[in-house]
Amino acid sequence: MTRKGLLLRLAGGLVRMVYRIEASGCARLPEGGALLLPNHVTWVDAILLQTASPRPIRFLIHESIYRKPILHPFFRLMKAIPIDSHHAKGGIEAAVRRIRAGELVCLFPEGELSRSGILLKLHRGFEVIAHAAQCPVVPVWLDQLWGSIFSFEGNRFFKKLPKRLPYPVSVSFGEALPAVRATLAAVRERLLFLGEEAFQRRPLLKHHLGLVCLRGLKHRQFDTLVCDGADNACLSRGTLLAAAIALSRLLSRECPAKRVAVLLPPGRAAVVANLAIMLARKVPVNMNFTAGRAAQVAAERIAGLETIVAAAPVLKKFPDFPLPPRVLRLDEIFPALKSQTMLWRIIVAVTPWRLLAALLRIPREGDHEEAVVLFTSGAAGEPKGVVLSHRNILGNVAQFGQMLNLTRRDAVLACLPFFHSFGCTVTLWYPMIEGVRMVTYPSPLDVEKNAELIAKHRITLLLSTPTFLRAYLRRAAPAQLRSVELLVTGAEKLPRDLAVAFQERFGIPVLEGYGLTETAPVASVNLPEPPPSGPDSKVQPSSRLGSVGKLAPGIAAQIRDPETGRPLSLHEPGMLWLRGPNIFEGYLGDPRRTAEVLVDGWFRTGDLGRFDEDGFLYIEGRVSRFSKIGGEMVPHGLLEMKIRDVLGWSMDREQTVCVTGVPNLAKGEALVILTTHALDLTSLRLKLLAEGIPPLWIPKIIRQVDHIPILGSGKLDLTACRELAGKAG
Repeated sequence: MTRKGLLLRLAGGLVRMVYRIEASGCARLPEGGALLLPNHVTWVDAILLQTASPRPIRFLIHESIYRKPILHPFFRLMKAIPIDSHHAKGGIEAAVRRIRAGELVCLFPEGELSRSGILLKLHRGFEVIAHAAQCPVVPVWLDQLWGSIFSFEGNRFFKKLPKRLPYPVSVSFGEALPAVRATLAAVRERLLFLGEEAFQRRPLLKHHLGLVCLRGLKHRQFDTLVCDGADNACLSRGTLLAAAIALSRLLSRECPAKRVAVLLPPGRAAVVANLAIMLARKVPVNMNFTAGRAAQVAAERIAGLETIVAAAPVLKKFPDFPLPPRVLRLDEIFPALKSQTMLWRIIVAVTPWRLLAALLRIPREGDHEEAVVLFTSGAAGEPKGVVLSHRNILGNVAQFGQMLNLTRRDAVLACLPFFHSFGCTVTLWYPMIEGVRMVTYPSPLDVEKNAELIAKHRITLLLSTPTFLRAYLRRAAPAQLRSVELLVTGAEKLPRDLAVAFQERFGIPVLEGYGLTETAPVASVNLPEPPPSGPDSKVQPSSRLGSVGKLAPGIAAQIRDPETGRPLSLHEPGMLWLRGPNIFEGYLGDPRRTAEVLVDGWFRTGDLGRFDEDGFLYIEGRVSRFSKIGGEMVPHGLLEMKIRDVLGWSMDREQTVCVTGVPNLAKGEALVILTTHALDLTSLRLKLLAEGIPPLWIPKIIRQVDHIPILGSGKLDLTACRELAGKAG
């Protein structure tokens, strides 16, 4: 064996001692020359890729790194090709020669290490090489490396201990693209596909949500987890677990049905109840107490609910709520469970989590089984029961957990109701699993009290909607929000002037995200820029005004024609389709509507969107918020924005205008403006025409209303808006 071969074998053995590498798709590698395009997460990506590949790889390495004394001998041994970004011709020509000679050449198309773990902008250099060599292009995905000591996780390279040894890594080789089809959009799309496939193979996703929560709560069990803002009572992680176990034993005996309803606002009682139902191996269904009676009755019928967990104050507040046959009142149950809770607290303190899980008979695997059911708001009709599996919730927690990168010192304000998808996953299950402190309050509408809690408990993560942000602008003092480091808004489009006004008043950038109940819910989010790794490092953009950020890791995307379903480029506007571990399992008891939106694992979101070249997603509007008039698709949201602009209405105030469609015999649909102000149609029409709005788009009906209907989640109540518009005559 040659000296080179011996050194490479020794290096490979050392790598396998530190990393457990799972390679997939090796058979997809072409027999001849090809260009490999992997994502770039750590300093050891090249070593791991070469170890996983059945064939030798020549790496294109930037000249400045190639010449580093400590690395230069190794790169020479691997016969790497140096390339200088200012004088790239020589490196490109060398790469083309090696590919034509039948070798594999690898180029990292991002051009730098990701400091967020998310795919960066792809540079066009690979197109030049592929076209010159006329070679196949093979996308490659390296997964689970975010968190390695060689990644920037925790805002630093190297200065952290390994999380485990050997460290699991997967390397996935994709289907080769011919050079002519290897565009920026096509390569990004293929890389996202590979990332999704790799993420789906992560062992964590097969676990049971109750088991993962138990393991999370056992870790640092004396730390405070829940601070209830309604009465200032706090629960440690271990005490919460003990109380939930005690309640779960009762639920196992008293509730034979699979699903159990919960009628409680955010608070420690709701947290205990949801966890207890999960530990009892049942499915919690948090009921929407802000919905109409018809929607509530429909939800109970669809879910087959026989038992509801509630409390006397809630029942008193909602006396007309349609209760199922059996009502469990926690204010009566908890005093009777006090001694059992104390006993379980001792057991929790001394019993290893695996033994405790076995004692409670919590399944090890949940995977695609039903974990929770959330009902859509009913904004566009009868609510649908969205089935989220254990895989969905654990996957989404892992996805946004990587993006947010919160620690024990962080705290989240949990005021969004748990029947809301963000409230359920992000402010209920995520803190139990990851150890982030939660401060609960029954309503997001009481902004004065929420602002007090933010200041008192030094909240660092605040989730909101534009509707609630307007209330903070009017009623909160800047000093109260000083601790907030991350403010994410969703549910509706973030108006630019509202974002600007909020940042000017509070000094906090408003970061817009995107998600749906069916995506468990986080699909994409803007984030603060990660700090540079050194004085000469470039800033990697993690947010972009007007976008909803980059996709969460493990999510693949397609853009398709809204009418024909034909695949389009990611850079073209069209219907957004998503696939990932967080995509729901279907609508409860409704195979027809499930089949309309789930096709071969892909979810038709109903939203029109596009991606820019850096990978930021832009949502152009929801299909349900478009009207087809005279053969043209007219966007309601854009019209609302233009109306506010021409009238000088600031979006830092409450919702003042809504555009919706009503049936019309002549044109199929007619547009109606709902507004809280008196408007002159002729004057408005002239102003809109002057702004370039097509005459066909301008509504001919205005209806003045007392208020624009808003759901408890902060979204427009589209059903109520259409009903009001239908009375316009």
